[in-house]
Amino acid sequence: MESLRERKKAITRRAIREAAERLFAERGYDEVTVAEIADAANVSVKTLFVYYRSKEDLVFADTELLDRLVAGLAARAEGVSPARAVADVLAEAAAETGGGLESYHRAYGESPALRSGLLRMWAEFEDRIVEQLAAEGGGPATPAMRLRAIQLVGIVRTTTSPELRDNPGGLADWLAQAPGLVEG
Repeated sequence: MESLRERKKAITRRAIREAAERLFAERGYDEVTVAEIADAANVSVKTLFVYYRSKEDLVFADTELLDRLVAGLAARAEGVSPARAVADVLAEAAAETGGGLESYHRAYGESPALRSGLLRMWAEFEDRIVEQLAAEGGGPATPAMRLRAIQLVGIVRTTTSPELRDNPGGLADWLAQAPGLVEG
């Protein structure tokens, strides 16, 4: 069981992240200061930096969706392709958040400040997929596994792209087509 101190730290960390997410969604990443986030979370700026090294870290602190995607790959039924498993997890996540794609674009948009962090996040996700595919194959990772991982990351990246945001068919249509596009 966690100590009281650890529980309080977790509550503070969550309050900071939730305040940041709310402010980013309301005004956009580039329009929110660290001081405003700290104030909204009812902590000092110094305390915020105890929990997060930078404003950018607040964006990438929540890895729940990436964790769910990797778990979805690992738990997929026999005969279900990796692309279908990824598309299904994304569709489920989109249904839960109700417009999460629009919220993402409102919060983070095309912020140049986040570009390098997003690229790092996609690279780490790609590595996790390769590890999962290698575990499934019972051997070392192969170039074919790396290519498959790149394709799967591409499905996820496309869900947050400006091209999809402007697509009249929307996210649901894209996710229905994505596995065939990757596997075809």
